[in-house]
Amino acid sequence: MAATGSEKQGAKAFYVTTPIYYVNDAPHLGHAYTTVAGDVLTRWHRQRGEKVWYLTGTDEHGQKIMRTAEANNVTPQAWCDKLVEEAWKPLWEHLNIANDDFIRTTQKRHTDRVQEFVQDLYDKGEIYKGGYEGPYCVGCEEYKLPGDLIEAEDGTKLCPIHKKPVEILKEENYFFKLSEYGPKLLEFYEANPGFIQPESARNEVVNFVKQGLQDLSISRSTFDWGIPIPWDEKHVIYVWVDALLNYATAVGYNENPAKFAETFPANVHLVGKDILRFHAVIWPAMLMAQGLPVPGRVAANGWLMVGGEKMSKSNLTGIKPQDLTSHFGVDAYRWYFLRAIAFGSDGSFSWEDFSARYTSELANDYGNLASRVAAMVGKYFGGELPASTADGDAEKAVQDGLAKAVETADLKIGEELDFQGGILAIFDFVKQVNGYITEQEPWKVAKDESEEGRARLATILYTAAESLRAVAVLLNPIMPETSQALWDSLGAEASLGSLATQPVQSSATWGQLPAGATVTKGAVLFPRLEEPKKD
Repeated sequence: MAATGSEKQGAKAFYVTTPIYYVNDAPHLGHAYTTVAGDVLTRWHRQRGEKVWYLTGTDEHGQKIMRTAEANNVTPQAWCDKLVEEAWKPLWEHLNIANDDFIRTTQKRHTDRVQEFVQDLYDKGEIYKGGYEGPYCVGCEEYKLPGDLIEAEDGTKLCPIHKKPVEILKEENYFFKLSEYGPKLLEFYEANPGFIQPESARNEVVNFVKQGLQDLSISRSTFDWGIPIPWDEKHVIYVWVDALLNYATAVGYNENPAKFAETFPANVHLVGKDILRFHAVIWPAMLMAQGLPVPGRVAANGWLMVGGEKMSKSNLTGIKPQDLTSHFGVDAYRWYFLRAIAFGSDGSFSWEDFSARYTSELANDYGNLASRVAAMVGKYFGGELPASTADGDAEKAVQDGLAKAVETADLKIGEELDFQGGILAIFDFVKQVNGYITEQEPWKVAKDESEEGRARLATILYTAAESLRAVAVLLNPIMPETSQALWDSLGAEASLGSLATQPVQSSATWGQLPAGATVTKGAVLFPRLEEPKKD
């Protein structure tokens, strides 16, 4: 997306990350949910005129990748290359994800810097050699505490996330002195209560740290698919230490000091709640040990559920985003999950709910409003937007409603990561404009051909069109394709310039769409849904 003129060179970027996703299989709705949320957040801040950096990527080391590649009779690198180029990158392009970088943990720009980071910690005495034996989940790439496990009917100990048996591993490892950082972390959490969101996630992490931290095994010696420990190449670096460091290596750690200074640390790490502890405990402790600044916020989204189970490939509940975009369209897909589920809470996906919301809110409330306004400007004024000369209390109410919607949406989306609340504020305004048209009855006013009647009709239609101008700006971070279509139909591109450079905060300033703009009735923004084909 084009940068806006108000960006300042050298200013700290608003830096947002997704987790780097494990490439043991193709992406599903859960991966896309987090990535779309990050895209909406960064697009919003771009339209504030801020300097933004949005990072996503793939996590390509570890035992799970190695085993998956072996099962497919290819090398781990060949497996990763295939999945990244044929599944992950094409999906982000399909979903209109405007990421600034895509990092792969097998890239040299990452692996070299990870070795340097770990070597520095070792040289500082933060890492020592020891041994460990315990239950290990290959799916999580994590040693589990006995109390974390669940028990199958036959007594087998299972990972609570993957519902698969854990393996008892015993190996010689190198350890990071994580236990020494418990008091520092608790002090930091208290001084920065917004660091972990939502509050339930914060409470979980605080209680976990208060119970006492164990030192972290940061190497593996039972397999070799990973980044070698620089001082002992019989070991590879634990995949989670490797993965977390992408947030630093991608923005120039130990390689591009200027880029690093104006980007790091992240303002927001978006993560799934199942990987919260890695990001809210291990990651800040590693940074503290290295004397680097910690992130501004770690925001944990909930799980997408199907049949009461977390959506995942391992649970056979993974649904491809393309299954939905082929029916509802990409913009509706981007909108639905952030509209239907409160970010930070679990939410169940339902085809029926998606269909109902699409029809009611997108097609009827929003799309129909755009079509009606364009049609009436065409019918009564030959497609030329008339000037508003007869404003009254009804128009003042619409203007006040817009100001409230912009203020609320900017706070909810831009600051609180309450995407649902921000979208609802925008659509409440859409409903208000629909109500305004219903009450003002422009089709009846059009029958009055007096000067006063024409002025009144012009004012009604200008008010509706100007409202849609603002709605296009507000919804652009969420639904960029349909917002652009609406922008074009209002003649705003010619009158006001690129939609991408329209500041969301100033969209409340009334009267920006000039009289005389050419309004055209384009394609329906949200066509009627066809019945899905049944087998």
